[in-house]
Amino acid sequence: MCGIAGWISFDRDLSARTEEIAAMTASLAPRGPDAGGLWNGPHAALGHRRLAVIDPDGGAQPMTAEQDGRTLLVLSYSGEVYNHQELRAELRSLGHHFRTRSDTEVVLRAFLEWGHSCVTRLNGMYAFALWDPRAQELLLVRDRLGIKPLYYHPTADGVLFGSEPKAVLAHPEVEAAVDLDGLRELLGFTVTPGRAVYRGMRQVRPGHTVLVTRAGLREQPYWELEAREHTDDLDTTVATVRALLEDIVARQLVADVPLSTLLSGGLDSSVITALAARHLYRQGGGQLRSFALDFVQHTENFTPDPQRASPDGPYARALAAHAGTLHSEAVLDTAALTDPRHWDAVIRARDLPIGLGDSDTSLYLLFQQVRQHSTVALSGEAADELFGGYWWFHHPQVTAAADFPWLAALRLASPPGTAPREAFLAPGLLRELDLDGYRAARYREALRAVPRLEGESAPERRMREFCHLHLTRSVPFLLDRKDRLSMACGLEVRVPFCDHRLVEYAFNTPWSMKTFDGREKSLLRAAAADLLPAAVAERVKSPYPLTQDPGYARTLRQGLGAVLDRADSPLHALLDVEAVRLAVKDEGAAESSRQAAELVLAMDSWLRQYPVRLEL
Repeated sequence: MCGIAGWISFDRDLSARTEEIAAMTASLAPRGPDAGGLWNGPHAALGHRRLAVIDPDGGAQPMTAEQDGRTLLVLSYSGEVYNHQELRAELRSLGHHFRTRSDTEVVLRAFLEWGHSCVTRLNGMYAFALWDPRAQELLLVRDRLGIKPLYYHPTADGVLFGSEPKAVLAHPEVEAAVDLDGLRELLGFTVTPGRAVYRGMRQVRPGHTVLVTRAGLREQPYWELEAREHTDDLDTTVATVRALLEDIVARQLVADVPLSTLLSGGLDSSVITALAARHLYRQGGGQLRSFALDFVQHTENFTPDPQRASPDGPYARALAAHAGTLHSEAVLDTAALTDPRHWDAVIRARDLPIGLGDSDTSLYLLFQQVRQHSTVALSGEAADELFGGYWWFHHPQVTAAADFPWLAALRLASPPGTAPREAFLAPGLLRELDLDGYRAARYREALRAVPRLEGESAPERRMREFCHLHLTRSVPFLLDRKDRLSMACGLEVRVPFCDHRLVEYAFNTPWSMKTFDGREKSLLRAAAADLLPAAVAERVKSPYPLTQDPGYARTLRQGLGAVLDRADSPLHALLDVEAVRLAVKDEGAAESSRQAAELVLAMDSWLRQYPVRLEL
């Protein structure tokens, strides 16, 4: 995986403007710790930071294609194309010659052969920028599911772009400003395709390209979810899911660097780990490494709650023993989870105060430990969204709610007295934000985008909406979290369940098949039944773990007190200071306001580290 950055200016000569592009590129160094490169032309400057995964000795970027002393194309590319070997063979048969083994060169040659339509041939996760000096145009491309991020900022005479907002913000002509709409997007707990929090900034939408010319910018889709009739019977559907998973995992195990899996002991990560371990064994690739997260004394002192009936540790160890992996655990204590240096590192990784507290910090620290042994890790994102794993897919009150399902579920599952994330924000600011109105507008917008299948029953139609809402408004949030926190550690995370072939197939599989035995994820469980020990196969979905140490809430209270003590903090203008003061004094209030406290501390770190101008 890598980081890309660039500057297109049609009215200025950028041939010697290395300072700006160097600063933009340097901001992405954690994404690409192995190498860096710059390319400058009259109207384009491209930068690249490389994490070498395929062909470490070749594949330096930005990569150019040249003919008769002329530069035909310049490519800055981040990601992996899993069918690059087949594409390489096809391109060779068409007369192309390759000087490296990298998938980067395959993308470059594919564009030379097929032009803009080359993106429809790619299977993988990627974000890249192609500058064509002949046509004086830039093409920005993002993979179908949006696994790899790509931001851009239109200017008066071109565009700035980068893998993360920090790359764009590193340009001296861009100010880090956030207005009310940006804050709504930050706090809304849903992703609006294309929107970014910083004013003037956009994201390339998943499955889209953005063409930049002297005439302006034009965004176009090259892939979208479509509603299609599912004609396979149940046995064929189960077999097809299994065959797709085997092919996907095999493709995503190709790497020239150490590789591992992230294993929670849940169904999704267990399926990926079991398939990967078996494939490596059959190919003579040695023992697979697996990594799990745990907290000090978590299993011994675990208290079940409505969402988490059991701790992950015993199930992860059972699957590791069954699959024969070399298993390691990152066991974290409260001191590590609440270390201000780690909180600040998470904010720098994400460029924004998402406010997930120990959920983000623990994942970041897990990735740090994984990176000591592996450069690539496979993970289980999107299986719940594809196969109906979340409890709220099966709850009539949630399925009937005119709201994003995860928000309706959060309200239903929160214990009485639990404060919402935004509870410590000033009442006047909350009135201005009108987050309920914002979410309602985004929900209606999202529903209009759901494709319809003629003749579909009302229950099937509703579950298609559920799946589409999750894949387009929730999965991008999870993918961004996984990408940003892993790449901050120089670790590439691959997500097999996001292969577009599996997504298309599962999206169009009827809900009645996905729950054919009356349980959640029936289809996935049946497809992997022979791979898992019974305890793991039958385990009910358990969300990402959170620490249950009472010391965590106490530390949050201390952090809130420190925020109040900084009288000159610009954060005070955004807060209900009296509500925060009460939480500092009242241990019970701090516990019930855990998410609100985490958001305040994240915003404090953000405003201390970033020169943000709030236009509220």
